[in-house]
Amino acid sequence: MREVFKKEGIFVEYEEKVVELENGDKLVHTQEKPTKLWWELKEALKGKRVRVVVYEIEE
Repeated sequence: MREVFKKEGIFVEYEEKVVELENGDKLVHTQEKPTKLWWELKEALKGKRVRVVVYEIEE
């Protein structure tokens, strides 16, 4: 095995909005947007058989 891709960052930006309806109910809107890092990973892995391991970085 050889290393194909190694970068750090956020792959998908996630946003959640709570909207209150006229009748008092609440509705949650979620939105996910892939970042540039996501697209770089996708291009690096195209057509390759890979093993993916993900580590969360402590902030």
